[in-house]
Amino acid sequence: MISYRKPHRYKKRKPIYRNRFFWLGLLAIVFFFSIFYFLFLSGFFQVEKIIISGENKVSAEEINSAVESKLENKILFWPTKSIFLVNLTEMEKDVLASFPQLAEIEIKRNFPDGISVILIERKGLAQWFSGEQYFLLDSAGIVFEKMAETDPNLAAIEKVGQVELGEGVINPNDLNKILEIDYQMKTDLKIPVKDYLIYAEDKLTVLTQEDWEIYFNLQTDVKWQLTKLKTVLEEKIPQERRKDLQYIELRFGNFAPFKYRAP
Repeated sequence: MISYRKPHRYKKRKPIYRNRFFWLGLLAIVFFFSIFYFLFLSGFFQVEKIIISGENKVSAEEINSAVESKLENKILFWPTKSIFLVNLTEMEKDVLASFPQLAEIEIKRNFPDGISVILIERKGLAQWFSGEQYFLLDSAGIVFEKMAETDPNLAAIEKVGQVELGEGVINPNDLNKILEIDYQMKTDLKIPVKDYLIYAEDKLTVLTQEDWEIYFNLQTDVKWQLTKLKTVLEEKIPQERRKDLQYIELRFGNFAPFKYRAP
């Protein structure tokens, strides 16, 4: 018996370029890379302008250089300054760390090709003396700028120890109390002050220009201590004898003992 095998028929494959999924995929790839190039590599979104505002003591040129140095990134082998890739948070941290004079900084994107930098500088409320150098001190208790010479309008605070720019050297609450004392000394009590000396947390020594001292406790009620000082000066120490004083002690209770220098 003779059997015959039915010949196998092969289905002819279509060329890949005739497959609609091939063209859809290719179109998607082209679209993706076109958008990618437009956003990250084309010149349209490359940062070209840096606008700085709020500068007074700090150099706008130095701020510009610091910001510009943080703009460039790389995508594979291609350098880019795309506005979308700028890490604003890291840039703000780096600039603040480099410029102790700045209290705050805000960096924003200005589309399509700009960066705006808004600066808030620290304000000197007092001067901090360390060794032979004076520094400006802001409301947060941070030293931020070396001074070429002292400022007679600012309270001079001294404490033993070396400091660095940008360092917090005093508790803001303690600083506020010293500034309150300084204000009352200048306005109400009319006592010219040379220095405010911090020897310990519970003792502030006020050295007057007449070379007598006043002892405050910054950990207790400063206003009550000022009241005691005013009372003892008005009722117990004649104006002509102030120059003979050695000290007035205000740190304890309701008393304000004082001592004259030995003749």
